[in-house]
Amino acid sequence: MEVAGAIRARRAKRILTERKIEDEKIEALVEAARLSASCFNNQPWRMVFCRGKESLEAARSTLAKGNAWATRADTIIVVAAKETDDCQLNDRRNYYLFDCGLAVGQLLLRAADLGFIAHPIAGYDPVKARELLGIPDDYVVITFIICAYEGTDDSLLSDKQKGWECERPERKPANENFFLDRWGRPFA
Repeated sequence: MEVAGAIRARRAKRILTERKIEDEKIEALVEAARLSASCFNNQPWRMVFCRGKESLEAARSTLAKGNAWATRADTIIVVAAKETDDCQLNDRRNYYLFDCGLAVGQLLLRAADLGFIAHPIAGYDPVKARELLGIPDDYVVITFIICAYEGTDDSLLSDKQKGWECERPERKPANENFFLDRWGRPFA
């Protein structure tokens, strides 16, 4: 798939199946994130791929109630980083979150390219996740990425979540987020 196709195909779907994601596809996600750009090539991201029974149960036990749908995931990726592992510039531009976002973005597009869902979430208990998965205290647990094939059983979704599944959420028009030459001059 071309990059533009992966961008169009990527969706944060919640109706999942418990079908196992093939090992070679998980390895492709690792490679996609591994090759991501980062400040001075520091690569601050650390990712725990929860695939075994014990680690999956641990990750699932930290999920917020609204993320019950994520319990069907075959793989949950826990993304963490340490601020001091990346560029820290004197004007408070600490790049570790930005660089992790780049790696996650590439991983999401690769999952779309491979035909399954990779959905980042914020609804989990990061302290409990750090404890259960052995993540050192000086790391920030940034996101969970829920990985699974799309399913048909929507019984774990709220009515609101069911509505989100029907169509891609509307995006802001370009002139609200993008500017040509200077702030305030809309791009389009």
